[in-house]
Amino acid sequence: MSATRRLGFFTRLLDEGDAGERYRLAAVQVRHAEAEGFDSAWVAQHHFHADEGGLPSPFVFLAQLAGQTSRIRLGTGVVTLPLEQPIRVAEDAAVLDLLSGGRLELGLGSGGNPDAFAAFGLSDAGRREVFAERLEALLKALAGKALKGGDPIYPSRPALLERLWYATFSAEGGRRAGELGAGLLLSRTQPRPAGTPELSLAAIQEPIIEAYLAALPAGATPRILASRSVFVTDRRETAWDHAATGLPRFHARLVRLGRAPAGAPPPLEALVRRQDVHLGTAEEVVASLRADPVLRQATDLAVQVHSVDPPHELTLRSIELVARQVAPALGFGRDG
Repeated sequence: MSATRRLGFFTRLLDEGDAGERYRLAAVQVRHAEAEGFDSAWVAQHHFHADEGGLPSPFVFLAQLAGQTSRIRLGTGVVTLPLEQPIRVAEDAAVLDLLSGGRLELGLGSGGNPDAFAAFGLSDAGRREVFAERLEALLKALAGKALKGGDPIYPSRPALLERLWYATFSAEGGRRAGELGAGLLLSRTQPRPAGTPELSLAAIQEPIIEAYLAALPAGATPRILASRSVFVTDRRETAWDHAATGLPRFHARLVRLGRAPAGAPPPLEALVRRQDVHLGTAEEVVASLRADPVLRQATDLAVQVHSVDPPHELTLRSIELVARQVAPALGFGRDG
């Protein structure tokens, strides 16, 4: 494991307010994370559903952030590639990388909400095949190879191939990420197998990591980013009071999506376990994260306040406490 393990901030742009206000607050949070020493900032792409994610155009938003920041790396977590034209993704990524001074981390995934696939005229059932096909085209374009018309993309940016990330929920996906030499993106929203709501996140994700490491080419450096729900407060009661609002709301959405059984929500303590939330004071969160075996293998930790979704001011305070107390204790960030 590298002596330097990176610390990231992840936002799904879910603050209270209309879309413009969400974008403004997320930009403030990213600038605050940079000021506090975070190494990277990540945004997710979501179409249509405001309660799931507020950003359909990650490259546009990250280009704005590129002009407002100077050091922090800017990541897509993820671009839903089956819903995109791969050559355009390559072109947008290349331009953004140049504008940001080489700070783009390009995370890709197969998606996504089935309703979005229908709106784009695609079948959710075939998304993995479409993803594989479009990934091949994207890799060719990023490498600067001639395309069907005979021309490569301009500007060409082969260096992005070394900053490619692959999101997956499966060991097979981990193997594919390893074969590509890409980074492995592990989600805090990893679905449980049917009938196992109490199964730990580590129990699901460790086999994915094993498959990834086994498939990496000889000499390749592993890149494993673990995204985790982390909400740190000065007082324990503050964290739990806000969790009592946010986590049942997220559980209700899972019920609507058929990913949780209908009926009364479980007790708050059970929701914290099942939604893999690390919350409380810095000391409590350090202890909670230390119990997560995946973090012992991760090269990157990306924290997000979802699905607690506290007010903006408390998100800023959580960023401070993570950077100053939690991350150093765990070996992530500048002091890692």
